[in-house]
Amino acid sequence: MNKTIIISNRLPLQVKLENDELTIKPSVGGLATGMRSVHTEGNGIWVGWSGVTEEELTPELSEKVQEAITREKCVSVPLNRQDVEDFYFGFSNKALWPLFHYFLEYAEFDKDQWESYKEVNQKFADVVIENIEDGDTVWVHDYQLLLLPKLIKDKKPNTSIGFFLHIPYPSYEIFRVFPWREELLHGMLGADLLGFHTYDYERHFLSSVKRLLKLEVNFNEISYHDRIVKVDSFPMGIDYQKFHNAALKHEQRSPNEKTEFHRRLEDHIESSPDAKIILSIDRLDYTKGIPNRIKAFEFFLDKYPQYREKVRLVMLAVPSRSNVDTYQKLKRETDELVGRINGKFATVSWTPIWYFYRSMPFGNLIDLYTSADVALITPLRDGMNLVAKEYIATRVNNDGVLILSEMAGASIEMSEAILINPTSYEEIADAIKKAIEMPLEEQKTRNHILQKRLARYSVEKWAEEFFKSLNATKTIKEAIVAKKLEKHLKDKIISEYHNADKKLLLLDYDGTLVGFKNNPQDASPDDLLITLLDNLNQNENTDIVIISGRDRETLSKWLGGNGYNLITDHGVWLKHAHKDWEPLERIKKDWMDKILPVLETFVDRTPGTFIEKKNYSLAWHYRKADPELAQRRTVELNTVLTHLISNNELSVLEGNKVVEIKSSNVNKGRAATRFLTDKNYDFIMAIGDDWTDEYMFEELPENAKTVKVGFKNTKAKYYLKDTSEVRTLLNQLVS
Repeated sequence: MNKTIIISNRLPLQVKLENDELTIKPSVGGLATGMRSVHTEGNGIWVGWSGVTEEELTPELSEKVQEAITREKCVSVPLNRQDVEDFYFGFSNKALWPLFHYFLEYAEFDKDQWESYKEVNQKFADVVIENIEDGDTVWVHDYQLLLLPKLIKDKKPNTSIGFFLHIPYPSYEIFRVFPWREELLHGMLGADLLGFHTYDYERHFLSSVKRLLKLEVNFNEISYHDRIVKVDSFPMGIDYQKFHNAALKHEQRSPNEKTEFHRRLEDHIESSPDAKIILSIDRLDYTKGIPNRIKAFEFFLDKYPQYREKVRLVMLAVPSRSNVDTYQKLKRETDELVGRINGKFATVSWTPIWYFYRSMPFGNLIDLYTSADVALITPLRDGMNLVAKEYIATRVNNDGVLILSEMAGASIEMSEAILINPTSYEEIADAIKKAIEMPLEEQKTRNHILQKRLARYSVEKWAEEFFKSLNATKTIKEAIVAKKLEKHLKDKIISEYHNADKKLLLLDYDGTLVGFKNNPQDASPDDLLITLLDNLNQNENTDIVIISGRDRETLSKWLGGNGYNLITDHGVWLKHAHKDWEPLERIKKDWMDKILPVLETFVDRTPGTFIEKKNYSLAWHYRKADPELAQRRTVELNTVLTHLISNNELSVLEGNKVVEIKSSNVNKGRAATRFLTDKNYDFIMAIGDDWTDEYMFEELPENAKTVKVGFKNTKAKYYLKDTSEVRTLLNQLVS
């Protein structure tokens, strides 16, 4: 039975070791809740670190931990103290966390920690591969494991892999400063589906892929080697019913059942008819904007003094990474700000800020949520922020107001909240006043809409939608008619080649025999290619035809003296081996002087582009241009050209990072069929990589072996991943 393998940095278990006593209990929280049904139902397993280092475990304790973890359908990845220090506290939280949250001033790019990050990702991969079987589905989570999808895909290429990032993905301008940026992107692209909380994060990722890796992106699909990688947004929800039902029970408690904490909150509420509680809950992290929030509350009390002794800010800051210098400084700053403001405004009966630096049990969280008139959630940058959603879920009477930073991913879904810029003290102060004075009817209207949305798109629904999309990626390949040229198909083709009497190989040049270069003139054949083609040409009864869009002069210089047949300019000129050139078509060229100025204006407006003037065509190359600008300019250029050539016998071809204008009468299909009339070939193979080669695939006889380079829609029967696979196949024909 196929299983689902969930992978995260930590297992969904709380493993504690105190005085050689071991306690293990399930974790609570977003991911553990969302994955519960996937994990517990069927044959699922969860892979991650237990939270206990190898040094802390005796052999006996290690065995106990493994037994307990196995009972929970989990598999642990062994990490030592140095791994945790360099991989987790080091690279993950000193490089990736600040970089992805736009805090470049805190980012440290340490080479040794990067090596540790790679090693630990490999440790995770080794454990996963030990437990994986054909047909299994893998779901990798978060920034600690960005390299893992590729490590798994390299070993298990047929495994369906999903990846979800739970933090923001930064803009290209931020991400590009990362020293190992390409390696990180390749790691993520090992997945078949990449999920983000919001469309903005998805858009930033696609921008990085286009600009840094120069990959082809079509809407939200990336052409990557011989695969299509899909990218989409899935805003993570909460266990809505858990919080809503807990709040309902809370409402029904008798006075004797109330906690001491709840009574203290009620004392403030009952101290004045106008008394209000503003709630702030966060991990103590610099991304949460806690100092800004405190200063904004001070600004509010200064600007609106009528609310002094009536409004109290209850602040819960949960300790986080307290052994890291940056977080220790943040703790000191927060303590000092709270002390200064309480000292400035406090009276005998009123303290403006109640500050708690600790985590709280679930029951006390519900006390806070249900008692607060206003929730003040103002992160400077946040992937999602589930606290905002939890607060709304507990408003069983539909009262209460949420003030939410527009920098939180949740703000995209929660537009009914009061959205603010978290760096503007005045905006936050005015939002607090608006929230306090908001009529009850308006509160209910806003919260009713929010609650319906949150109840519908819960964390379980989030996981379900992700898996549905991941399964859908399996059908993407079905849209590509061509089959991958696997070993058994190659063996069959090679056998037919050697058994044939008259053999013809039609080979495109750029993107097929050689990789693309920024400057087309740098793509001259290397010695290995010449040797390969010579060996093929010496095979008995084998005719090689290099059929290219290159001009006659260039191919003559590069390959003209080697005894191959050459077709150039997409099919204008033919050179039989050891003979002179002969025209296949009679082509007019007077149109070129009219089109050239148009292309020149696009070159002037699009840095990194240039024109290649061939004998019978004009090509506008944009390989070195910004991909997003080039994409826009390509649409513009096609519109202009369509109008200009409407009454001429011209066509526009879109190749690999190039737009080419040529005569409609000329194409590789016509040229190839005319070459076929020379002999009665019983083996024909054509290999090409772009749209110009589709004419050739279409015109060749049904028994021809047509091969596309790259994973794209094609009329070819087979496909190979890249030029190296093409050369491998041709070498096998030689041998």
